[in-house]
Amino acid sequence: MSIRGEKGILYIWDTAAYKPVACLTSNGLNTTLAMIESTTKCFPGVVKKTPGTFSYSVDAEGEYIDTTTVGGDTAKASHDALFLLQQDKILVTWKLDTNVDDVSAVKYYGDAYITDLSATFGSGDEVTTFSLTLDGDGAIVLTDPNA
Repeated sequence: MSIRGEKGILYIWDTAAYKPVACLTSNGLNTTLAMIESTTKCFPGVVKKTPGTFSYSVDAEGEYIDTTTVGGDTAKASHDALFLLQQDKILVTWKLDTNVDDVSAVKYYGDAYITDLSATFGSGDEVTTFSLTLDGDGAIVLTDPNA
């Protein structure tokens, strides 16, 4: 069974609860396993590969909404709240729920720094948008570290 993209939601832990990053238009999880290559005189011309370091990043794009001022939607995190975390160099805990309609769906958790954050303020009827990159620190786990 395929999972619709709109069901995969990214959240940021705010010391009391996971807040959805809003209002997302897309988000993704990118993982990499580095490979160490070597050749020896025991097996000339043969490349031996060994797994090296595992790393990951989480990216997201969305519409900028007010989540920090009086009257803003404080139950969510958008560029304004994320900017404060980035500026203070806070290690954030994130959650990626792969299907919010299914409690048994895979949920990924990890810690990361907000390395890239941008906002685009268009003109006229254009909606203000933002993009986000979380650079992973440590492992990705399938159990909520805040449970």
